[in-house]
Amino acid sequence: MSEGIITASYVGATILFILALGGLSNQETARRGNLYGMIGMAVALIATISGVTGNLGILIGGLVLGGTIGLILAKRVQMTEMPELVAMLHSLVGLAAVLVGFANFMDPERLSHYSGIELTIHDVETYLGILIGAVTLSGSIIAFGKLSGKIGGNPMLLPARHFLNLLLLLGSIYLCVIFVEESAAGGGTLPLLIMTGIALLFGIHMVMAIGGADMPVVVSMLNSYSGWAASATGFMLNNDLLIVTGALVGSSGAILSYIMCRAMNRKFIAVIAGGFGTTSGGGGGASVEDQGEVVEIHAPEVAALMSDAKEVMIIPGYGMAVAQAQHIVNEITKTLRSKKVNVRFGIHPVAGRMPGHMNVLLAEAKVPYDIVFEMDEINDDFPKIDVSIVIGANDIVNPSAQTDPDSPIAGMPVMEPWLGGTTVVLKRGMATGYAGVQNPLFFKENTRMLFGDARKSLDEVFKNL
Repeated sequence: MSEGIITASYVGATILFILALGGLSNQETARRGNLYGMIGMAVALIATISGVTGNLGILIGGLVLGGTIGLILAKRVQMTEMPELVAMLHSLVGLAAVLVGFANFMDPERLSHYSGIELTIHDVETYLGILIGAVTLSGSIIAFGKLSGKIGGNPMLLPARHFLNLLLLLGSIYLCVIFVEESAAGGGTLPLLIMTGIALLFGIHMVMAIGGADMPVVVSMLNSYSGWAASATGFMLNNDLLIVTGALVGSSGAILSYIMCRAMNRKFIAVIAGGFGTTSGGGGGASVEDQGEVVEIHAPEVAALMSDAKEVMIIPGYGMAVAQAQHIVNEITKTLRSKKVNVRFGIHPVAGRMPGHMNVLLAEAKVPYDIVFEMDEINDDFPKIDVSIVIGANDIVNPSAQTDPDSPIAGMPVMEPWLGGTTVVLKRGMATGYAGVQNPLFFKENTRMLFGDARKSLDEVFKNL
């Protein structure tokens, strides 16, 4: 394929990627956005492969292996495990950036292709690509551990951790200077290896220091990092499409991180410095006895409440994902709507473990898009709501965010179901949420607790309906 056709293909793929991002901004057009993205990636792959003149067997083998792994993961991974899958895919992007960076550095013809200022710029591009890739790799692996429960959600707050981060940053800058100087003379391997180790440690420390309630921000932040790593790889390889695609992913991830932080009334630097959940899992608030007594309710009573209501609000949280209760929620919704009950869903921006987690689950269960609302659209309506159903959510419906200035989640915007008629909370027990703080909502006079597995509980509610 000629250079002109490859360039035109890259331009077309870039346009398709931009259209994909535009489509993904809305639930109704998300499927079309995904299609644009897939077509764009297919065009990019075909154009790139056509420009390769040697080692085609190895290249095809890699494509088959990677495609097979991706296909198996896509079929096996449940929708409830999407945050973990996203974190692992980010780690693979980071790993690819590191490997490409080292391969590029070890190219025996590198010094013959570049000299002077061009060599310096190329070496800095290689250094930055490996640095960002290594941080993304280790940080994403730790995020995967936290999201999957293999690593605790509480932050690991080392003494003088900010000073440690500053030292790691200054050390990386110093090593960059040494690397550029030694690379011009045919060396530079040692400082590059040391920097890679420092970057891996920094990624581990950065994510370990972030509390559980900030994990949606971490996922979008790592998404941004993976984009910048890909963009740096594009500069290394002189590949315009990789530069543009990486920049699109990096910038969109950064914007999403900003949106998440604004939704949580947080500053991005504060998240990186150590997030919500700085207390132990059970000590984030007062003890259960200090709060008062909870009032338990059973499935038949919940069904009666919902049947008699005119306005019902359903607030899903991570507990719905764990119980895989989204399908029975949809059945209940259809039944109530057939009884002329106005059912709506209220989605907090950071509900679940990744941005849009609840929207994805509800879309999978075929809940109509037009009854799913974001927190800002629906919060003012709670005084008119007869029954609010909170399914496995904790921190996003916690009144202490508004009333307790000493709470770890103080200032975080939350859903306000306590302003309505009756709130029914579905939980397995009285454990705290991911931020490790107790929830006064559970002890309010108009709150009822439906204990047990969310799917089993909702099955019973559905039968009674």
